Amino acid sequence: MKTMLIAMLATAAAAFAGPRTAEAEEAKARTGYVENNGVNYYYEIHGEGEPLLLLHGGLGSIDMFAPIMPALTEHRQVIAVDLQGHGRTALGEREISLTALGDDMAAVLKELGYGKVDVLGYSFGGGVAFRLAVQHPETVRRVALVSAGYAASGFYDDMRAQQAQVTAAAADFMKDTPMYKSYVAVAPKPEDFPKLLGQMGSFMRQDYDYSQDVKTLKMPVMIVFADSDMYKPEHIVKFYQLLGGGLKDAGWMRETMSQNRLAIIPNRTHYDVFFAPELVSTTLPFLDGQTKVKTWDEVVEESKK
Repeated sequence: MKTMLIAMLATAAAAFAGPRTAEAEEAKARTGYVENNGVNYYYEIHGEGEPLLLLHGGLGSIDMFAPIMPALTEHRQVIAVDLQGHGRTALGEREISLTALGDDMAAVLKELGYGKVDVLGYSFGGGVAFRLAVQHPETVRRVALVSAGYAASGFYDDMRAQQAQVTAAAADFMKDTPMYKSYVAVAPKPEDFPKLLGQMGSFMRQDYDYSQDVKTLKMPVMIVFADSDMYKPEHIVKFYQLLGGGLKDAGWMRETMSQNRLAIIPNRTHYDVFFAPELVSTTLPFLDGQTKVKTWDEVVEESKK
């Protein structure tokens, strides 16, 4: 049971970065809290440059991005948020809902004084990023969704069965895991861990299909998956097609190419793609708006010089 939970909830690997001390956080970032709709969100702001909202996976926290944070902040200001019940943000009494979290992120950004931002969200955080883009498109310039599908049917069937088994009772099986230890090290109410598991289990048992919402997105969207992800390959392809990609040849001059992008990162799984160096090199050019590439004609001409 314990092994299954670690594999299924999957962002346990986030804990490898370990909880950081408050002193280290203060030295590296501006930190604080923003309250909205009964949840007091902890945030960190790292670096300088164009703003990038960074959203972690389920049962993780901001800390899970520690390995790639330096690369993200080389020329970006990263606004990282601990989502409801995760990290340093208390669970509260409200049920976990992607729709509510999408609204909350818009409110957090407004309170912090941001207009449009780019967004990078992984797994559960990718779902929140998606809802933010759908519900508050005026807030999102570009969005990269990492290992996040648009419908519950996109998971492998055995994953859905495992998700259905997550309840508060599983907490006792996880006391020796890095996931639990990292949670209690920073959570404002460590005793809420069983309640968080129960809430996340209830959330994961829900059926949903956002295919119609995908079609409403007007800003550039990149979807990123590992080549050994927990989502079915056909779901990934359908997601890209719903975004207008993969429907026809792009043309010699890229004239029918979609503004949206699909990336598959090789030799990665759902459980380690979020700290892969390739994730930064894949998503940042897109989030920076770098779409121009040399044509074959230009390459040939340059080779003659």
